[in-house]
Amino acid sequence: MENNPHLRTVNVTRYISPLREGGSLPALAEADDDFKYVLKFKGAGHGVKALIAELIGGEIARVLKLQIPELVYANLDEAFGRTEADEEIQDLLQGSQGLNLALHFLSGAINYDPVVTVVDAKLASQIVWLDAFITNVDRTFRNTNMLVWHKELWLIDHGACLYFHHSWSNWEKHARSPFALIKDHVLLPQASMLQEADTLFKSILTPDKLQSIVNLIPLEWLEWQETDESPEAIREVYLQFLLTRLTYSEIFINEAQNARETLI
Repeated sequence: MENNPHLRTVNVTRYISPLREGGSLPALAEADDDFKYVLKFKGAGHGVKALIAELIGGEIARVLKLQIPELVYANLDEAFGRTEADEEIQDLLQGSQGLNLALHFLSGAINYDPVVTVVDAKLASQIVWLDAFITNVDRTFRNTNMLVWHKELWLIDHGACLYFHHSWSNWEKHARSPFALIKDHVLLPQASMLQEADTLFKSILTPDKLQSIVNLIPLEWLEWQETDESPEAIREVYLQFLLTRLTYSEIFINEAQNARETLI
């Protein structure tokens, strides 16, 4: 897959079924390119912020050459969903007109089971590093958010990362946080090469790379009613958060290493 961040845009043509595993009620849908997607709606609980987190977290993973399904912008026409019988789903579709986000559906993939699938130290360390960097609370034993597809490990569901943006205050403090919740990461016991992952990933995630990822956020996702900040000012905060977190990566690396020592 292409390493430079770039997203295609598809038009959703068919709502197939809701995926009720998560609270945001994503759906399996089909688009005008005849592919199936897991569709994430901007009209769901956390709104566009969950889509921004999904976009940034997913594209950072891709730049780091971790396996993640293709992300696409998914356009919902205003007429879409009018015939949907379920009122909750109809409201969700009507509230999500315009640009949403979707992940390519990996047909036949199975949920990662740590008892069944062994992940080597290098890959485990790289995934733990990623999740500590983007403050992803959602890769635990209870909810691994990883799939095994064609005998490879694929990362999904980054909508819960970058949770600082739900309060949108004191982002500088959040950027330097140790991220104590890394202690619950499903791959932490195997992550014995965090320092190596840190060295490699800091060489890959240049300011230009992070800027290009943040630039992918559509303008309409940055027009927030709860703040007077301009879309460009909001975009800049995301970039500075990531740059600061990268600069002070030893803070979250030390936290992860200390948490790991209590497990092994």
